[in-house]
Amino acid sequence: MKTLHLQIDPAQTASAPAQATLAQAAEILRSGGTVAFPTETVYGLGADALEEAAVARIFAAKERPNWDPLIVHVADPAMLERVVAEVPPRARRLMEKFWPGPLTLLLPKNAAVPDAATAGRRLVGVRMPQHPVALALIRAANLPIAAPSANRFGRTSPTTAAHVLEDLDGRIDMVLDGGATSIGVESTVVDASVEPMVIYRPGAITAEMLADVAGEVIHYVAPIHLVAPASLPSPGVGIRHYAPRAQLVLVETPEELRQQAAAFAREEELVGVMLPRGWDRSPLDAVVYEWGEWQDADALARALFTGLRALDAHGVTIIVCPLPSAEGVGLAIRDRLQKAARKR
Repeated sequence: MKTLHLQIDPAQTASAPAQATLAQAAEILRSGGTVAFPTETVYGLGADALEEAAVARIFAAKERPNWDPLIVHVADPAMLERVVAEVPPRARRLMEKFWPGPLTLLLPKNAAVPDAATAGRRLVGVRMPQHPVALALIRAANLPIAAPSANRFGRTSPTTAAHVLEDLDGRIDMVLDGGATSIGVESTVVDASVEPMVIYRPGAITAEMLADVAGEVIHYVAPIHLVAPASLPSPGVGIRHYAPRAQLVLVETPEELRQQAAAFAREEELVGVMLPRGWDRSPLDAVVYEWGEWQDADALARALFTGLRALDAHGVTIIVCPLPSAEGVGLAIRDRLQKAARKR
């Protein structure tokens, strides 16, 4: 399979060239094919959410196990009705506040959604993306689009089209290249049909933001699966995920970062370091990725997966990375890093 790589300007989706590109991508989706596209969070790998064979192509391209459910993307309320059977009042309030945006809601699924998309569960994850290319593509196809992150299963999520091609070139039909994503970590996933609401995956929409709109919220604590589960209760709760090729070692302080980097270098490992701006700049025996301002969690989130992939590209065998505080988007960054660091 040859993967088409087409550029599209997010600020010019109504232009004639962009409309032609979107029409081509929409036809691929309507024909049961796969198209990777940018959202505000990460790049997604899209296919017709209501067609079982198309959904199966996502799993095949990513080598994703069938117990891991997908997120369905919609562009308007009418399309939402094709995916879900009902919207509880709490969920409706969250939609009114945060859609379009980086919030996925788990809702009772419509019978038209194949069980493969939800890993056999009665709830389907749905969101309305904010990215202009994502919305324009969904509207052009006039289809709900199932779209997990556009990478091989378990690998670091893609925030550019180049990242998508690193993992999926020759395995999917098309990549729409709309530049780098603006948030850099996947959407918050919430079940608002229960009380208190449950966050299954933290993201840019924080627990505090959700509580302000719709009441009490708690965080899901995943069990440690000793064997493959029959199905996961939500996208984004796998025990090991988002992982670079290198072994990821997490630290809490600048001193620990330097100690760990030096220790691994003495063991003749090729060490990479995710180094926040403002931390000790004296030379390290390591490949350094300039991560961003330590107090700016949004900037750290945007650069997280790009940094891990850049260090992998250098061929490092160890990546030493500090953990931000568990506040706001920092909690989402910690979630991704802790899952990525779990032993293979």
